[in-house]
Amino acid sequence: MRTRSFRLLFTGRALSLLGDAAIPAALAIAVWEATGSSSALAIVLACAMVPKLLLLPIGGVVGDRFDARTVALVTDLVRCATQLLVGAQLLSGDPSLWVIAGAEVVGGAASAFSMPTSSPLITGTVAPEALHRANAAMGVAKSVTRLAGPALAGTLIVTVGAGWAFVLDAATFALSALLLLGVRAERVPVPRRSMLADLKEGWQEVRSRDWYWTSLIGHSAWNGAAAVLMTLGPTIALTHLGGRTVWVVFLQVGAVGFLLGALLADRLRPRRPILTANIGLAVYALPLVLLAVPAPAPVTITAYGLAQVGLGFLTPVWETAVQRAVPAHALARVGSYDWLLSLAAMPLGYALAPIAASAWGPEVPLIAAAVVVGGCCLGTALVPGVRKFG
Repeated sequence: MRTRSFRLLFTGRALSLLGDAAIPAALAIAVWEATGSSSALAIVLACAMVPKLLLLPIGGVVGDRFDARTVALVTDLVRCATQLLVGAQLLSGDPSLWVIAGAEVVGGAASAFSMPTSSPLITGTVAPEALHRANAAMGVAKSVTRLAGPALAGTLIVTVGAGWAFVLDAATFALSALLLLGVRAERVPVPRRSMLADLKEGWQEVRSRDWYWTSLIGHSAWNGAAAVLMTLGPTIALTHLGGRTVWVVFLQVGAVGFLLGALLADRLRPRRPILTANIGLAVYALPLVLLAVPAPAPVTITAYGLAQVGLGFLTPVWETAVQRAVPAHALARVGSYDWLLSLAAMPLGYALAPIAASAWGPEVPLIAAAVVVGGCCLGTALVPGVRKFG
């Protein structure tokens, strides 16, 4: 935090994360009130996710080829405009589903270019020896906003309406862009080549590190398992564990666990960081199994909190390892493949979980997800690069 550029970057990212954390609840309520249809919400969510997945590799090339600060600034302004448009639609009293969906398409595309700039901006604003603490600070900011965002959304929805959550999000993006104007990030020049050559080089950086691509399999399995839990968990909480309050407490304990994990990552420096972090991710199998039983609510909630400690610990540890091991000129591309593989597993989990649950009961997909995430994350311990990375 002694570095002015990182201080500005951190403040801007924290603000935009807070605004974003308020959006899921506000979007769900707004679309339901406007249409009365859960299918409409699925359409809007797909409109944001599909362009993000399709454009992430290109976003990585752009993040490496051009100034990451400029790319982040432009995408902040684009997302400011799209959120402001959605907010205006909702506040008008007669929102158009297709205008909101179109805004989400543009916003999702902007996210694909924004997300890969994270690592280049951090490495460009702090000294190498400060990378771990910088990533831990970002992790803490993310976890705090995960706690505060839903509460903020609920307050806005109840008091002034869901549309104002989008106006607030637009304001956070505007402030983030303004703060980015003062950021000075070092940039490693990249030779001008074809888009295809840049994509291939980024993929080669992924393939050449066994600890990286095998860990990505585990991370992808984690995201798919998380989608299964988030799809089936609410129903089990409502029918077997005690109702809505249990599910709310379940999510809040998870958010607290994520925060504790990020704080722990700032204090601990394991000799085998990738191995330790991947073993921590494997703990996610525990709440999946306990939901399948189902175990008593306090036991299941505690297990979920511990699982989220593992995720909170992994995030800064992983980011620091990648930033130190991957050449600076390829960080955005490597990060884009990381995001692509992680996010792509989530729609698969959302789609398959209800189908499997209706055919064989929720226990089957929950146990299957537990086996997959536990097996993939623990299985990385068999990879020499994972065991030796330190």
